[in-house]
Amino acid sequence: MSTFFLYRRDLKGSSGAVLVILTWLVATFGAAAQFVGQKTWCNPVDINYQYNFEQKARGISFRSGADPVIVNHQGEYYLFVTISGGWWHSKDLVNWRFIKPDVAPHQWPKEDMCAPAALSVGGKLYLFQSTFERRPIWVTTSPGTGRLEPLNLMLPQVPGAAGPWDPAIFHDDDTGRWFMYFGSSNVYPIYGIELDPAHELTYLGTSSELIKLHPEKNGWERFGPNHMSSITPFMEGAWMTKYRGKYYLQYGAPGTEYNVYGNGTYIGDGPLGPFEYAPNNPVAYKPGGFMTGVGHGNTFQDNFGNYWNTGTPWWAVNFDFERRISLVPAGFDDDGLLHASTRFGDFPHFLPTKKWSREHESFTGWMLLSYRKPVRTSSYRGVYSGAHLTDENPRSYWVAQTNGPGQWATIDLGRAQDVRAVQVNYTDYKAGIYASDATVYTQFKLYASEDGQKWKVIADLTSEKRDRPNAYIELSEPVKARYVKYEHVYVAGPHLAISDIRVFGHGGATAPPTPASLTVRRDGNDPRNAFLTWEDVPDAVGYNILWGIRDDKLYQTYQVFADQRPALELRALTVGQPYSFAIEAFNENGVSKLSAVVRVSR
Repeated sequence: MSTFFLYRRDLKGSSGAVLVILTWLVATFGAAAQFVGQKTWCNPVDINYQYNFEQKARGISFRSGADPVIVNHQGEYYLFVTISGGWWHSKDLVNWRFIKPDVAPHQWPKEDMCAPAALSVGGKLYLFQSTFERRPIWVTTSPGTGRLEPLNLMLPQVPGAAGPWDPAIFHDDDTGRWFMYFGSSNVYPIYGIELDPAHELTYLGTSSELIKLHPEKNGWERFGPNHMSSITPFMEGAWMTKYRGKYYLQYGAPGTEYNVYGNGTYIGDGPLGPFEYAPNNPVAYKPGGFMTGVGHGNTFQDNFGNYWNTGTPWWAVNFDFERRISLVPAGFDDDGLLHASTRFGDFPHFLPTKKWSREHESFTGWMLLSYRKPVRTSSYRGVYSGAHLTDENPRSYWVAQTNGPGQWATIDLGRAQDVRAVQVNYTDYKAGIYASDATVYTQFKLYASEDGQKWKVIADLTSEKRDRPNAYIELSEPVKARYVKYEHVYVAGPHLAISDIRVFGHGGATAPPTPASLTVRRDGNDPRNAFLTWEDVPDAVGYNILWGIRDDKLYQTYQVFADQRPALELRALTVGQPYSFAIEAFNENGVSKLSAVVRVSR
């Protein structure tokens, strides 16, 4: 829209001015066209993650986003993220505009908002920060403008517990009652308390202890990478969803700084319980692949009635708590079980245009073409070579000798394939930046070639002034290419550093066969664990282990790359719960048929 008005305005000038603006439009339209009418998205969510000041005293500089809440407010979406100095607005869940709060400087928290609660009720959007002190609940009827007003002067500390930290506000539309849920600790549970709408949502009564972790029974609640630590795990990130008269109290566990961070839920007949542990927990879980860890989020509905679950993938290049934002399809099955689909959860998915019949139907079928493919670069520093650009690991990265225009990296896909999308994931390597401003943006070009000699520009972001640390570029039409080239123009900070350039499309050949001989053995000494093996599939890029509490409820996915052993130790099971398992293989050409289901007892 802004381009259109600029064009109209400049037409009133001389013919020279018209020529200049037409030339400008031609040069920039290619970049704009990549987003207008975009039909897909890819995790991590493509937003301008803000530089985070919280580690400034230690000299650690990084962009980050964590603890997301997406609210559907009057048919548009608002995303609230920890310590970001504002929030994001979108009309389609793919194009996000950053909004700074329009409040008196002394009112907006100096320490910014951590893990904020947000809720839309009756045309108003409510916002409240994590705190151990007195803080106001903010309210607005126009969140797109950034204008906020305090609903109450200062909500006191919550009675009966410390906090509220990691709060969530819930309005029961059927009864008109309000509640707050909160807690972030490896000692204390998730609490709940009723709020008084007649007195500016102040507290009614005393906090109640609602749910707590049971890692001795629920394997996925154990701490550490792959649940291997004996440290007491953390429970946090409360959220409440009501569905068909039942109350789903959700939580994140066991720790945000690990690949196994997930979301679970308890189900109750009332907003303050009592609650029962959902047998299919964790409801959102993604320990393998590029984007791992999807805990501490929320559940919301889009304008078509589809449910989504947000989360906080683990990034951890500069700091254990450096994170991004994920968005995965979710839903409730016929038995009222909440679940989220993380199958190919970091591959491109179609945006919905209607109500889903199955949550995983949004997968585009665009496969990862770039895994472990050879890379040539214009330069590199020390051990930070171009090989890291295709290893599907955000914690390894390429660093160019300089951060000047013209630095490049070329990926050889091995043969000509149909390229549909490219994701460029930047890394903050010794960035020295502690606040995002007008100088913080990313600019680059992407090229494609069949022979490495003749190149075609497939994306041109050289006129953008938008920061896109996880830039996802959907091409308007497939491009046949063996080589994909990144050409650098600008990124803020002294270094050009990129963790992964991920290329998606289709190889044009036959999908791999189904893996044979899937075996599952439950640990006789610790039934929270299971040991899986299968036969390698030639030319497979990876495997998806699908598992769940019944053959028709294979809701969880564990992705394993084929250059690892054809084996998995799964440590996320619940004692006393039987499970079903199946496996599929994937490569550049597609996905195999799912194997026969293997069942294991309690």
